[in-house]
Amino acid sequence: MKKNYLILLVLCCACKGSNRLLADKHSYPNPVDTTTRPIQQQQKKTYMLGGVGATNDFPAARLNAFLQENDSTYVASIWPENFPINPSPWFAFKLWSEQEREIYLKLDYSNGAKHRYVPKLSANGEQWTPLDSTLLQLNQDSTTAMLRLKVSKDTLWVSAQEIQDHRRVGEWVRKMAQNEVVHEGVAGKSALGRDLYHMNLYKGDSYDKRPAVLIISRQHPPEVTGFLCMKAFVETIISEGTSNGFLDKYRVMVYPLMNPDGVDLGHYRHNTGGVDLNRDWAEYHQPEVRQVTTHMVRETTLAKNDVVLGLDFHSTFNDVYYTPDTSVERKIPTFTKAWLEKIRVATGLEDINESPGKISRPTSSGWYNQQFGATGITYEIGDKTPREFIKKKGVESARAMMELLLEE
Repeated sequence: MKKNYLILLVLCCACKGSNRLLADKHSYPNPVDTTTRPIQQQQKKTYMLGGVGATNDFPAARLNAFLQENDSTYVASIWPENFPINPSPWFAFKLWSEQEREIYLKLDYSNGAKHRYVPKLSANGEQWTPLDSTLLQLNQDSTTAMLRLKVSKDTLWVSAQEIQDHRRVGEWVRKMAQNEVVHEGVAGKSALGRDLYHMNLYKGDSYDKRPAVLIISRQHPPEVTGFLCMKAFVETIISEGTSNGFLDKYRVMVYPLMNPDGVDLGHYRHNTGGVDLNRDWAEYHQPEVRQVTTHMVRETTLAKNDVVLGLDFHSTFNDVYYTPDTSVERKIPTFTKAWLEKIRVATGLEDINESPGKISRPTSSGWYNQQFGATGITYEIGDKTPREFIKKKGVESARAMMELLLEE
């Protein structure tokens, strides 16, 4: 009897210890139901109408229907994965023609969605050029956009933003892992079995008992500009964090593609559970958030890392930083203002677009604070922000962060 009691006691202690390696569940003033909802799968298909071909049969594509309206005009229907949804109408498809010609292509959005992204064109899916504004015309309420395009036997890629799908992000991760301070891995699998990439940045034999910075990106599939800024940010830490001593003292954990299924399926916003992942940071109903938060908590707990900063890179209509206001207690309360001012000066901006707020919804930035007491910031880049400035902002914000945290 005594032996059985001791075994039970050991098992109970083990269970309690393992629970400390899981993310806590949190409550917010404005909770959101993130239980799984059905989505409408896009049918992969190749069309050939009036000598013009179109296809959505590749990762990140979105083309729900393709029709010929007259001799020179074609209609591409673009529908979301489900409703209700933030209207971010992503599109991506390939076009070609039996004979070289000029066509009009109407992007037709349903259920009140408005055209958002300047179309990008490519001959190979790698180098992209924005469509000339003179070749784009919107209707009165922006629910359709008319493009004038030259098509030929050579494939023309048309996309809302540059395609950065699961494969391409993986190639970038592996390229970064050629640096000795980058240790690649996975935090888990998406609902459809895609790797949730992870990079562990540090210099030395051990990262135990170091302060830590957590970085995530692409909770929302179309938000490519935020991802591009995150790339420049992380690459700067890798290239300069060795010489300035930052990676000798800090551990940086990067999760560059939070929603790989949504990205590869060409979704507007949600994962395959039909949910906005950036509302699931309380109950963890969706596997992507559940696995990444578990990975973050387990890794930092076992290594006794003190998480001081969490960044989440997104895209919206304009550059903006969503930051905690003065009512939110955090470990380094002076960091945010000092960091933004350094970014402003280094990038030559007259003003920095900051939007402080309380922790009210179950988003990643609030979770960083709720779980770790860290400063949580949502780093937003505008849809149309010039790519060179995106890179500059990523570089300078990484330099400013390292400088300030090294002072701590």
